[in-house]
Amino acid sequence: MISVVSGTNRPGSNTRRVAELAVEQLEIAGAEAELLDLANLPVELFDGASYADKPTAFEPFQAAILAAHGVVTVIPEYNGSFPGAMKYFIDMLRFPESLYEKPAAFVGLSAGPWGAVRGVEQLEMVYQYRHAHLFGRRVFVPNVSRAIDDRGRFADEVLGRRFDETLASFVEFCRKLRH
Repeated sequence: MISVVSGTNRPGSNTRRVAELAVEQLEIAGAEAELLDLANLPVELFDGASYADKPTAFEPFQAAILAAHGVVTVIPEYNGSFPGAMKYFIDMLRFPESLYEKPAAFVGLSAGPWGAVRGVEQLEMVYQYRHAHLFGRRVFVPNVSRAIDDRGRFADEVLGRRFDETLASFVEFCRKLRH
């Protein structure tokens, strides 16, 4: 099982659309995949008391990460970084076991021309601190509002092929690390 994290809590986001494409592509590559959408985080999680006592509504998110054989994180660029909701999500995960030695891949997207390069690099440092195994290939989706067509597919064939190949390679990476 590979968990795909839609790394913003913004409802109806392009991040969610790209995360759905990731789930689909991972399944085509032969993996079971599930979507974890941060837009569905329980509101009570944002109470400061949650650091000590997680709400029971967070348990499905925690359980999915613990059970995953790999994690694909799709993040938008917010102010030159990744969303605060993504950092908070990581902070709420049990330490150290949640991401420990877990394969991790990243997809960044942005409204501008860089595809969240800085945000992905910053998030990789957080995952590395948590002892995840970082996958060496990443996908960056610039100008996301034009990158996805009316059918919900990548408008640019080269970008779509890179996305598909990267996720298929990540499935192999996960399999190799498990064995």
